[in-house]
Amino acid sequence: MQVGVSHFHAIGPRRKGSVVGRRGVKEYRAPEALILIAADRDQKPLVCPSCSSADVERTPMRTADDLQGGRVTLHCNTCGRTAAYIPRAVSSAALPEAPRQHH
Repeated sequence: MQVGVSHFHAIGPRRKGSVVGRRGVKEYRAPEALILIAADRDQKPLVCPSCSSADVERTPMRTADDLQGGRVTLHCNTCGRTAAYIPRAVSSAALPEAPRQHH
């Protein structure tokens, strides 16, 4: 006779179709998100690092006079994964290697 709690009862039954985590939100794992964000910052073609689809939508769309501000969302229309980031300011004062100005 085995003493103790069976694995099934310790965890509990899992309902068919139950979702773990936030419902309906599929986010990239951190390394995947970083790959996609780096490609977007470098203005390279966006390819989903999860499913390899080229159907990645950027919101807001990039324009010729792209203003660096606000939130950027990258969404794969094939697998439904999403990543979001805030673009960093592109100015010489914001770069770590910029010389300090003395007054």
